[in-house]
Amino acid sequence: MARKKEKENDDTILVTAAKAIGSAAGKVASLAGATPTPPAKPKRAKLQPKNKHRLPRKVKKAQKKAAATL
Repeated sequence: MARKKEKENDDTILVTAAKAIGSAAGKVASLAGATPTPPAKPKRAKLQPKNKHRLPRKVKKAQKKAAATL
């Protein structure tokens, strides 16, 4: 049981030290005028138009109707 408590104390000491260092670094950065920049989002590529070889049904029917009337 004593070993677990020692490990927890080590972790808490490390965590508190890291928090102190981080807060100090943040204060120095804010005094220097650094602002946090959001991560850049990659641009999504647009879909390329498809090369349709076949005509839609309505267009095909209209062409047949126009050809029949001539």
